[in-house]
Amino acid sequence: MYISKTTAPITKERRTHSMKKRITNALLNARNVLANPSGDQMTGWLIVVLVVVVVGAVFMTLYQDSITTIWNSIVTKITGLLS
Repeated sequence: MYISKTTAPITKERRTHSMKKRITNALLNARNVLANPSGDQMTGWLIVVLVVVVVGAVFMTLYQDSITTIWNSIVTKITGLLS
């Protein structure tokens, strides 16, 4: 069986390190990036907040009628229980 030059290192790495070890290393690298005291961490969190706000705004725009209908039915049930 022929193994090309690019797949040989990948195969060797898979044989020497288990999947659990590779996942652990990836998670440790991600944690180190998030715990970095430089400004990169703040920039990353600002990007996350921006994405959440944009997705929320799009969701609210697309489903505004459904959300309003559900909210009004909840308010009606609560006021019906209170009276």
